[in-house]
Amino acid sequence: MKVYHGSTMIISTPLVGVGRRNLDFGKGFYVTDIMEQAVSWASRPANVGKPQIVNVYNFDIDQLHQSQFNLKKFDAYDADWLEFIAACRAGNEVWKEFDVIEGGIANDRVFNTIELYLQGLIPQNEALQRLKLEKPNNQICILNQVVADTLLQFTDCILIENHGNK
Repeated sequence: MKVYHGSTMIISTPLVGVGRRNLDFGKGFYVTDIMEQAVSWASRPANVGKPQIVNVYNFDIDQLHQSQFNLKKFDAYDADWLEFIAACRAGNEVWKEFDVIEGGIANDRVFNTIELYLQGLIPQNEALQRLKLEKPNNQICILNQVVADTLLQFTDCILIENHGNK
């Protein structure tokens, strides 16, 4: 499977332990099989003025499924996904029992719903009703360095033209 990682640098050897804490699926190396999503990650406002790069990898997903690695996959914005995201964003390290987590992104389209739920302003059933209207994007969080070293192969990088850069 071809996957992408948006960044401000070329990352030929990904490290899983250097990411930010309290993200959707924990502290890992995030990739997506949707090029536009990686472009969005590379082009976020914090990256204005920096090189915006999409790193391209081959991810041996078949080998992952045949291995002993612990994979968690969310197929929809459902109650399991919502509770997992809420736990991770609250700083709970529920992600630590997995090697790879795949599922929808709590991006701009769903962020307001997530925030309202996390703040206790809407109940879970209302959050799920709102999320049902959204088609999930996809992200894969690699949490185990052995997975990154053995199943993820860097193939290319793409410099994104960004007119905000000088």
